[in-house]
Amino acid sequence: MDQKPLSLFETVQARLDEVAGMLDLEPGIHAILRQPMRELQVGIPVRMDDGQAKVFTGFRVQHNNARGPFKGGIRFHPDETIDTIRTLAAWMTWKCAIVDIPFGGGKGGIICNPKQMSSGELERLSRGYINAIWQFIGPGSDIPAPDVYTNPQIMAWMMDEYSRLKGCNTPAVITGKPLALGGSLGRGDATARGGMFTIEEASRHLGIDLSTATVAVQGYGNAGSYIAILMHDILGSKIVAVSDSKGGIYNKRGLDPHQVWQHKMETGSVINFSQAENISNDQLLELEVDVLCPSALESSITRGNASKIRAKIVAELANGPTTPEADEVLYHNGVFVIPDFLCNAGGVTVSYFEWVQNIYNYYWDEDKVHHRLNEKMTRAFQAVLSESLKRKVSMRLAGYIVAVARVAEAIRLRGWA
Repeated sequence: MDQKPLSLFETVQARLDEVAGMLDLEPGIHAILRQPMRELQVGIPVRMDDGQAKVFTGFRVQHNNARGPFKGGIRFHPDETIDTIRTLAAWMTWKCAIVDIPFGGGKGGIICNPKQMSSGELERLSRGYINAIWQFIGPGSDIPAPDVYTNPQIMAWMMDEYSRLKGCNTPAVITGKPLALGGSLGRGDATARGGMFTIEEASRHLGIDLSTATVAVQGYGNAGSYIAILMHDILGSKIVAVSDSKGGIYNKRGLDPHQVWQHKMETGSVINFSQAENISNDQLLELEVDVLCPSALESSITRGNASKIRAKIVAELANGPTTPEADEVLYHNGVFVIPDFLCNAGGVTVSYFEWVQNIYNYYWDEDKVHHRLNEKMTRAFQAVLSESLKRKVSMRLAGYIVAVARVAEAIRLRGWA
């Protein structure tokens, strides 16, 4: 009989089980970390533009708050599931721990298709979601943020609804807000900029000169376009290939990422760019480059193509772009992987900075945000690299060891187990 494949959350639990054994974790702490502390499922009635009421299903999963308030984004997606939200909530626990910010992990989502909804419908849905969960969130308990198909405007509506219910302005309940409502400078490119700082550290470790390095970027949305622009403008790297859902483009002499972004805005895709040849996403992943940045979908690098990856560094800006089977292949082939929950942690780090600024009601300039982000990402990378070299394990496994040990210490000190 064929063995049933593990769900996404069961895969996360299996990784935790492996690390628990390596850390000789107490059974009680291990049991606490295997399950979320709270899961909410809510029905959200929304009056649609045609006058009919429609009920949407929403979720909020709070995985662990031993190190501080739950923290994690809210996704609007037609295929959203509780298993995905549960998994992402656990990843947020590890992500916050790995960059050593005082948050735990949470995640939220609503099953909807925002592309088929008007601005008014989205506002009523956003406010309805907060109405359903507001007693379970707050600046000292659970701080949501934007994620897939949500944005600063949606966060503004949610923050306003929470403030209305509380009877006072409470900007620190939500991060990723517009600047005019307490957002932080430096938040827009924070995920990519944090990733760039980890790539710089990896290149120093490996002896790669980024000023002459070649880079391929899979996914040319927010994170992907920013990492291409930052590495081109700041580090002088040569961006030879980029892609989106419709395909990719390649020019061995290099691409101007600003011109590519303008082309995408005008045509809806990076393909058919006049100064490049079209390639497939699969071809992009297999290019011989110094740095490959998977910045698009989960499970882009699989058992089927992992052996064809020729990049020296794989910097995972997307969540879960490499399957566990592929991860083993890359490690044994000597590919240096910067795991997602380290590489893309710049977003939640600057969200933390935003929360701190909201609490103080005092706001930093952009240079200070960038400097403090660099410090956080560099320390996190070095902690994981040190563990990887000491234990002779992959950077991903080392990252889990660092993160789980930090959360376990907090649980131990609180006396929960």
